[in-house]
Amino acid sequence: MASENSPLLAYRLLGDEGSAFPASGAGGPGGTSPRKLSTFLGVVVPTVLSMFSIVVFLRIGFVVGHAGLLQALAMLLVAYFILALTVLSVCAIATNGAVRGGGAYFMISRTLGPEVGGSIGLMFYLANVCGCAVSLLGLVEAVLDVFGADATGPSGIRVLPQGYGWNLLYGSLLLGLVGGVCTLGAGLYARASFLTFLLVSGSLASVLVSFVAVGPKDIRLTPRPGTNGSSLPPRFGHFTGFNSSTLKDNLGAGYAEDYTTGAMMTFASVFAVLFNGCTGIMAGANMSGELKDPSRAIPLGTIIAVAYTFFIYILLFFLSSFTCDRILLQEDYGFFRSISLWPPLVLIGIYATSLSASMSSLIGASRILHALAQDDLFGVILAPAKVVSGGGNPWGAVLYSWGLVQVRKYLLRLDVRKEHVKFWRPQLLLLVGNPRGALPLLRLANQLKKGGLYVLGHVILGDLDSLPSDPVQPQYGAWLSLVDRAQVKAFVDLTLAASVRQGAQHLLRISGLGGMKPNTLVLGFYDDAPPQDHFLMDPAFSEPADGTGEGGSPALSTLFPPPRAPGSPRALSPQDYVATMADALKMNKNVVLARACGALPPERLSRGSWSTAQLHHVDVWPLNLLRPRGGPGYVDVCGLFLLQMATILGMVPAWHSARLRIFLCLGPQEAPGAAEGRLRALLSQLRIRAEVQEVAWGEGAGAGSPEEEEEGDFVNGGRGDAEAEALALSANALVRAQQGRGSGGGPGGPEGGDGGEGPATALTFLYLPRPPADPARYPRYLALLETLSRDLGPTLLIHGVTPVTCTDL
Repeated sequence: MASENSPLLAYRLLGDEGSAFPASGAGGPGGTSPRKLSTFLGVVVPTVLSMFSIVVFLRIGFVVGHAGLLQALAMLLVAYFILALTVLSVCAIATNGAVRGGGAYFMISRTLGPEVGGSIGLMFYLANVCGCAVSLLGLVEAVLDVFGADATGPSGIRVLPQGYGWNLLYGSLLLGLVGGVCTLGAGLYARASFLTFLLVSGSLASVLVSFVAVGPKDIRLTPRPGTNGSSLPPRFGHFTGFNSSTLKDNLGAGYAEDYTTGAMMTFASVFAVLFNGCTGIMAGANMSGELKDPSRAIPLGTIIAVAYTFFIYILLFFLSSFTCDRILLQEDYGFFRSISLWPPLVLIGIYATSLSASMSSLIGASRILHALAQDDLFGVILAPAKVVSGGGNPWGAVLYSWGLVQVRKYLLRLDVRKEHVKFWRPQLLLLVGNPRGALPLLRLANQLKKGGLYVLGHVILGDLDSLPSDPVQPQYGAWLSLVDRAQVKAFVDLTLAASVRQGAQHLLRISGLGGMKPNTLVLGFYDDAPPQDHFLMDPAFSEPADGTGEGGSPALSTLFPPPRAPGSPRALSPQDYVATMADALKMNKNVVLARACGALPPERLSRGSWSTAQLHHVDVWPLNLLRPRGGPGYVDVCGLFLLQMATILGMVPAWHSARLRIFLCLGPQEAPGAAEGRLRALLSQLRIRAEVQEVAWGEGAGAGSPEEEEEGDFVNGGRGDAEAEALALSANALVRAQQGRGSGGGPGGPEGGDGGEGPATALTFLYLPRPPADPARYPRYLALLETLSRDLGPTLLIHGVTPVTCTDL
């Protein structure tokens, strides 16, 4: 939140804009340089260049060739109708009062408040950063298409070496040029933009003249990627000049494969490309701090730019449809060069639009960031962005933004194809029905993530077709407030689905970004225990009795329904619960079931507790206890996953005092000592400090022949229900007997026994058997899990499917 001294709060509370922002401020709140830019240089020029970008030169043929003239015009009308609504909103806000630096962020924050303005401002900032990177990459590719050593076009000038490192170098050099212009101030940026505008306008003028001045000609097409062009006869497109037959052939749609990617084009894909070329209307608004009269310049300049670009797009659509056949339009997106009176001028236009778009994005991003920093919405993180030059230029924000544009390369390296066990981290998706009953689990999962991704997922049941509006968006505020109040570092992802199982599938597939996607699904245990309302017991959620929270907002307890009453129907059936687990495993996700987390003491769930007043154990059973025979099961993927998760928890300050114990289950035929030595050697290699204890297992109920046990565990095998239940009871008794034992203590534990020595067990990690293949056996499987984990206190049942440890360099 903004501090009490932030300009944003001063503006809102005092109602005196002049007291918060000096009248001469330029670079945002607190700036001191005079405003210099006119409507034309400050709004019209950057907006036109941003809306044209590279699309106007390289995608006109793409749109008309696939969609045809009629659908292309329809797409253009739809796109500009959407833009018109946005422009009118910007005009209304800009004319509603004095506008300072920060563009869209400033206007929204002063209209809708700091919470909405801050979130949207951050989104605008990141969008501009990404837009700058994309424009520069497009410019590098456009340059290499002609001058690169691997250029395939007939007119390529192959002088520049290519490769990942070279491409990065070219992009960095261009970014340095763009950053240098923006760092030196808005005046130099305006002059550079005007020069770019002249180059682009000259290039477009030459294209328009060429449509009339150039006679019919055949244009040789570049062979498609992946084909041997030398072994195929040359293919030609045709520039026919103004021809009614050509126009008639180009009226209707003719969607085909994109010759650069081989993907089949559709109305949606073509519209997406066109609409991307129509955006950029905020480029002028982002310069609000440098405009002489922003309240007049922003609406007037933006409307002029939108009308101008709309006219140019329509003109190019008509000229292309009148003069170029479908083959040329679909197979040569750069045909402007082929028909131009002077082809190099088209290249200049392409390079100029890309360069100007990157400059506009970078300087717009820096102005938004400077305004965010001045309002203190994100604290000391953005302190460097407050730095301004003597002339009021926020060069600190420019350098900040330049550095992020240059985090873009490493963001793309978060690629699922580059995963490696050496840098594996738990990336959790916790599926929460009602946070009132899941608060301890929410905090425990926050401890298990170890700096990895943590997403709170919630499924809202419904069908959007039968609803007047989306019920998901209004609920984000409550969930974000929950994250803040619970003091956990988590993202929130909500979805609408017909069932919880379908919603869980949605969240597992779409949550995250690139390599930062959930790899582990966490669920609360499905049992008959009455749900508790932890909001009433947690001091962090205490609120006034009148139902209002901070600042008069609704109390958090009123935003979530009360816990489910005992015996009332559930949103998730037992069958769907197990099916959700099975779905996650099919998607190669690890599964964690958490039971009785509400029994954990508050100090174990706190963020920074270092208390050692009472020692506890964390017990790990890395063997499937529902498979009677022991053996080397502790070295399988799932067993190692349990060890990793327990070790990660031990790194959290609140769990530093807990001692890790690993129970090694021995089969009837195994001699004591041998397996323990192998396990200790493995733990030494993995640098896991733990106490190892051997226990006998498999001698009692249900111990069958080796041939029978090769069929699977008791959940998937053909044994009877009574025999499987007996084994689960025996396993439960075994775990309970060890929970109260210290290093040399006797049996006993928190639920009973003979009061053994040593600390008790705070948390138990159990091997979760894979759900049966037959859905009819799901209820029996869930009943066995309930028996296995009954009265064990806080327990995590885990099934891991991804390797997490490695001893190789």
